[in-house]
Amino acid sequence: MAKMVRIPPMANPRSIIPLSVLATVGACCLAILAAIPVQAQSAGGAATAIPQGPIPATAPTYVDLVELGLASDMVLRSEVRRQTNVPADRAPGLEPGKARLYVRATTQALLAGSGPVGSEQAFLVDLPLNARGRRPDIKKEVVLLFAARVPNRPGEIQLVGRQAIQPYDPALEQRVRQVLTQLVQPDRPPLISGVREVMSVPGNLAGESETQVFLETPDGAPVSLTVLRRPGMQPGWGVSWTDIVDQSARPPAPETLQWYALACFLPTELPESAFIQTDPASRARAREDYALVVRELGACARSTL
Repeated sequence: MAKMVRIPPMANPRSIIPLSVLATVGACCLAILAAIPVQAQSAGGAATAIPQGPIPATAPTYVDLVELGLASDMVLRSEVRRQTNVPADRAPGLEPGKARLYVRATTQALLAGSGPVGSEQAFLVDLPLNARGRRPDIKKEVVLLFAARVPNRPGEIQLVGRQAIQPYDPALEQRVRQVLTQLVQPDRPPLISGVREVMSVPGNLAGESETQVFLETPDGAPVSLTVLRRPGMQPGWGVSWTDIVDQSARPPAPETLQWYALACFLPTELPESAFIQTDPASRARAREDYALVVRELGACARSTL
């Protein structure tokens, strides 16, 4: 007779907190354990291809990793020890073509987290059925987990999103560590909640102008953009994170929290309420300069899964 395994009631893996509302979560509680050695990242910071297995490898983007880190109480490297299939009648919200598994995994390393973490964690996860239509076997798989604590249930965790379980890969862990390190820096930039004011003035020479865009932040921290145009030169722009509007400011480097704050939260166009000038020429120039900034920042790329 097959051994019966009791599956304790746990948080539904689909009832997760939306990442969009977690952008302001205080990630200062993350404690990076930098003493654990990791392998070097591939040149250019790009994600290395992850071998496919029973756990889908989705190659998370930089934005994915930032938002997973913000949403998580802990980030772990763990090895799956046991798995039990959750019957369909006890798996509300389970999508067709997927299986819900009750998993117990042994902690190998704590990449980030606050408070005590046990040697073993239990969680629910939805994974695609294999090519034969059967539930995947993930026993002995080493995984990276982005998780939240389950209140009043020590030893149980809740994955924070669809990408919150990733097959272990040294290059991916290196990228995760770099993002988590950024999240605990004391000078982490504020997120952008809108555009407060914009003005654009011509210079003394033909083709010369300066546009200033003053941004809104949740806590009122000052952030401004400056776009400069000079005759015979490509337009340049920069961002200032202080009260001083600095003409020598530069754009943020890619895959930094400064880039994330702008690329993912700036509105695509200037709102009419932000203009402090009424003449059409100034407004048109400001719109053109703002479009330049948005274009050069590039897309806030998130995975579709």
